Amino acid sequence: MADEREMSRAVDFLYEVGLLKRYKRTGWLVAGVPAPESIADHSHRAAVAAAVIASVEGADPQRAAFLSLLHDSQESRTTDIPHVGKRYVSTASHEEVTAAQTAGLPSALAALVAGAVAEYEADVTPEAQCARDADKVECLLQAVEYREQGTDTQAWIDTSLAALRTATAKRIADTALRTGSLEWMHRARTGGGAG
Repeated sequence: MADEREMSRAVDFLYEVGLLKRYKRTGWLVAGVPAPESIADHSHRAAVAAAVIASVEGADPQRAAFLSLLHDSQESRTTDIPHVGKRYVSTASHEEVTAAQTAGLPSALAALVAGAVAEYEADVTPEAQCARDADKVECLLQAVEYREQGTDTQAWIDTSLAALRTATAKRIADTALRTGSLEWMHRARTGGGAG
């Protein structure tokens, strides 16, 4: 059972990751999106995408979603550095930032978070590979949505496509590029589920 100090640190951690709801994804600012998604917005849909990809790929969808949910949690301390800026800025590894974030947490919680981040970063397990593909699928989906709103996001689409490894993620991306982001709504409105 967590003592009072550990419980206080757990609350601190929850407030800290709450910053991800306010921090914007800076790549979209570079692209000219006036009100871009937050890091938390990105992580939420990436987690759902990870579960989708993992379920089709035969991996554990819950684990993949969990890895994806925490994959950018370090950005509460480092913020979201755009790819063009990463050439010029050195930051601690995600594992190092996570170790600092989880210091003083109840040991089981610290191990859970650190283990998920380490697994994602190692990129060896099927769940980590699905979560990494989900990160790129989510970026591609967001790029399609921003493109439909008039922003040139082709570079984000191209780099996301090039990074995909699983067959399922590639099929999702291909389908997303052939359909509009609101087609699902029109089908749902008319009572059509699929197709």
